[in-house]
Amino acid sequence: MTNLESGLRCGCTRIAAMATAFLISTIPGQSAAQVAASSPAAAPPPSPGATAASPLVTRAQVLTLAQMGANYPIPLRGVDPDHTLNVGVRLDEVVTAARLKLVFTYSPALVFPLSHLKIRLNDEVVATIPLDQEHAGQQVTREVDLDPRYFTDFNRINVQMIAHYTLDHCEDPFHSSLWADISPSTTLTLSKASVTLPDNLALLPAPFFDRRDNNRVTVPFVLPANTDPAVLRAAGVVASWLGALASYRELRFPVSRTAPGDAHAIALVMPNAMPDGLHIDKIEGASVRVMPNPANPARKLLVLAGRNPEELQLAANALVLGKAAMAGASTGVQAVDLGKPRQPYDAPAWAPVDRPVLFKELVTDPQQLQVAGASPDAIRVNLRVPADLFGWNDRSVPLSIKYRYTAPSTYNDSVLSVDINDQLVRSYRLKPLTTQGDENLVSVPLLSGGSVSASSDILIPAFRVGSNNQMQFRFSMDSQKTGLCASTATNVARAAVDPDSSIDFSGFAHYAALPNLAFFANSGYPFTRLADLADTAVVVPDAPTTIDQEAALTMLGHMGKWTGLPSLRVAVAAAKAIDTVKDRNLVIIGTGSAAQILTGWGKSLPLMIERGKT
Repeated sequence: MTNLESGLRCGCTRIAAMATAFLISTIPGQSAAQVAASSPAAAPPPSPGATAASPLVTRAQVLTLAQMGANYPIPLRGVDPDHTLNVGVRLDEVVTAARLKLVFTYSPALVFPLSHLKIRLNDEVVATIPLDQEHAGQQVTREVDLDPRYFTDFNRINVQMIAHYTLDHCEDPFHSSLWADISPSTTLTLSKASVTLPDNLALLPAPFFDRRDNNRVTVPFVLPANTDPAVLRAAGVVASWLGALASYRELRFPVSRTAPGDAHAIALVMPNAMPDGLHIDKIEGASVRVMPNPANPARKLLVLAGRNPEELQLAANALVLGKAAMAGASTGVQAVDLGKPRQPYDAPAWAPVDRPVLFKELVTDPQQLQVAGASPDAIRVNLRVPADLFGWNDRSVPLSIKYRYTAPSTYNDSVLSVDINDQLVRSYRLKPLTTQGDENLVSVPLLSGGSVSASSDILIPAFRVGSNNQMQFRFSMDSQKTGLCASTATNVARAAVDPDSSIDFSGFAHYAALPNLAFFANSGYPFTRLADLADTAVVVPDAPTTIDQEAALTMLGHMGKWTGLPSLRVAVAAAKAIDTVKDRNLVIIGTGSAAQILTGWGKSLPLMIERGKT
């Protein structure tokens, strides 16, 4: 083991003890009432075999502008006159009514008989809102009913400003009088009816995790009162799988002894350890099945069953790896290959740090690297790296970017700004096609004749980079109009960052001074150093409560979220059996017998608070 590796592993147990206090103090305090009830994701029409719940149960859902993808007031301008909001519906719900409450302010300098807002739902025009002189310059609220038949799985609501400031044919789309702003007070109210899905494993991970729903992922686990650590481990692997699916969403995995009546849930059962109120036919081996929730037939219960903890773990592994033929109401599992053990720092959610990483490896669709318009939103590239990347004071991160843009006809104020985590790194003038580049900028005409391809190498200060980062590339195209009635180009300016652009962390060493609770809270480090948690053990009290179990499952869910992989090789042990996992990094959860371990370690801990002492 090298000195750097020793530095990595030093203090892992101590950071776990500190992190546990954080988990226990936050997770139990979250009540169901605190969980957001609205969702901007969408769901397709009910699949064949799905039927409306009987009796029909409806609920109202109010989505804010932020929940529809806009965290700020939306500016509509003459050159960028429209904006699209994203709305989704879960697979187990259908929209029965929808109303858009649009709150906006518009320019008082418009020609009002010709100016209006056009509303589209999934490219269908559903309404127009006239802009009149009486309400110009002040906040206006208009409500628009949307036909629920137009709603599908992932929906787009587009608001377009059609505005004029003169009757003259010589209009400038950059004119300052062409504006309207949509307020964050804008909301969309959806009435939804529940849909009872068929008992079919082919729908997994829905409805337990629905990619159409961008709300907090809350999945209750139903565990028997005498839950063995091995059973909790199987549940933890499933929780980490859901965390990996959740991506950016928040997580919570409450634990109960009986099936909840208001949610889809996951139950783990053995013949001698059956949750209250749940009756499963004879268990003949490891199996995965989906069935109606006995507390509410409109909801589903995903049941992992086995005759012993080993078979239960086999069922969990098959579920998260998708090795079994998941179809129908149930399936048996004979064997599952976990694959090769993971290597340090190879988490799927982390960018490789041993070679240059291409941007096409960091996005799911190359279209994410393209924009259009005079002032489009930034191109955003998310980037996760290990928390222990260590650089000396003079160390920088090499960034090699290649980009293309519609070339301005003359030299103007068109620019590209390169930011990381909302901090400016460098900006470039976007030069016209005829202007020669400098030593760092090479302009090459493309086949279209109206575009320019350029490249540049940038050094990003290492202190600007954390474990969870976002690179932003902002193109701003200046007006090319040269006179009052000079014609302007009618084609929309376009720009793109090339997928072969790269960023390189290979020059950094791995070193971190531990314990560091911030590393754990932001990326699960040092436990996520191995993505499958092969060198990590979770220690729970000898008789864990549902709160202890929820803390363990939610923590493992976040581990999966941070690594992008289920925690397939994590160990779970009771406090009395801690010696069996003493060679692993430890996450200690709970009070009672687990807390006594910390007391026994005494002064070996980096921080210890005793009652009545300071």
